[in-house]
Amino acid sequence: MQSISLYENKNSFLNGLSPATKALYILTAILIPIILDYNLLKIDFIVISIILLITSKTFKKTYPMIFISGFLLLTIAIVQGLFNPNNITPILTIGAVVFYKEGLLSAFEITLNILNLIFSISILILTTKPSYIADALVAKGLSPRLGYIFVSLFLLVPQITQKLSIITDAQWSRGMETEGNLFVRIKAFIPLISPVIMSSFMDVKERSIALEVRGFNSTSKKTFLNEFIPNRANKWVFILLIVLIIISIILRGVLWLL
Repeated sequence: MQSISLYENKNSFLNGLSPATKALYILTAILIPIILDYNLLKIDFIVISIILLITSKTFKKTYPMIFISGFLLLTIAIVQGLFNPNNITPILTIGAVVFYKEGLLSAFEITLNILNLIFSISILILTTKPSYIADALVAKGLSPRLGYIFVSLFLLVPQITQKLSIITDAQWSRGMETEGNLFVRIKAFIPLISPVIMSSFMDVKERSIALEVRGFNSTSKKTFLNEFIPNRANKWVFILLIVLIIISIILRGVLWLL
């Protein structure tokens, strides 16, 4: 059966790092470029994240996210290039449409921020089992309810995708035309909406009953059946990320004094 999460265990270096270390990497990738205010650092972290995803054999799973964000980034580039209030210097003219340097530079910076966020978060969600994330959050004192909600966010899209695929195959076996031009696909998609929504509600009800049976609302101290054991490098990677954040703060202070 197809997995309902984006996680895939490839026995890689990233699979052996704890959820806390990967979350700290996300924080590091976001904070350091902001603290030092240097776009080249965003590119550096994007490259590092891509290399880590490639070595963990999960980079292909980022394609849908890149594809979806591509439309958003293209829209941002067009809007910023044409209508940014700081636009002064024309750089590209296509007929009566004029793109400006200031707007395109702003769009480029936004693009770097989005790509940096996508690839750094991908390191967490593609190489970490959702249950390990929930266990780590609950073990640190987070409410089990919030931990479950947090993990459900990672499972939502894969679950709906899997359910849609099953219902589409069922409808196709009954003679519904599901392939063809755009009009045919839209016509086939509309009858699928109701079964997908209703089955999702049923899944939520069944899951809530299962959780109650297992004592989800119990106030006693939680124990964990499968405890995640990080690899030996986890501790040193965590310390390295902390040191990098501290160094960036010190450098920012030095630059501010200069």
